[in-house]
Amino acid sequence: RLMPPFAPSQTAQTSTALKVSEQEIGATAPLGFFDPLGYITDDEKFTRYRAVERKHGRVAMMAMLGTFVHNNKWTFDGYLSPSNNLKFSDIDSGIGGLFQVPAAGLAQILVFMGFIELAWWPATKLDGDYGIRLGKVNNWEQEPAKKVRQQNAELNNGRAAMMGILGNMV
Repeated sequence: RLMPPFAPSQTAQTSTALKVSEQEIGATAPLGFFDPLGYITDDEKFTRYRAVERKHGRVAMMAMLGTFVHNNKWTFDGYLSPSNNLKFSDIDSGIGGLFQVPAAGLAQILVFMGFIELAWWPATKLDGDYGIRLGKVNNWEQEPAKKVRQQNAELNNGRAAMMGILGNMV
């Protein structure tokens, strides 16, 4: 039997819906769990994407802090590179300042970032909790509700920082 060229084919129905609770960390009002393009198809992928979102948010928060500090002309006293007679205050604001830092200084920054990434806060630790406790500030074992609130705050602040640093770069 001939079929029209654009007739729908018969396929089995499958569901890609996750069993993600609206109470999941990061699924906050007004959107709740938000995946309009359906990228997240299983719990493992959700956990990985959440870890990536958390890490990008942390980097963006540090980038925004650096933007605030540098754009307000807060600088360290002294020399960035004594051998080049280059003071911290001589570095321009914006992306142009990056190219004024000597290559050896950029290499030190990259090595330090690599050490943090590989040894201290490894990306393989997907829950984002590196065991750093600051007294009553994040005593999550004694106050589990505080953990949920602080982790939601971190994700939302990270999301805002990602948008903020994107706005600064554009």
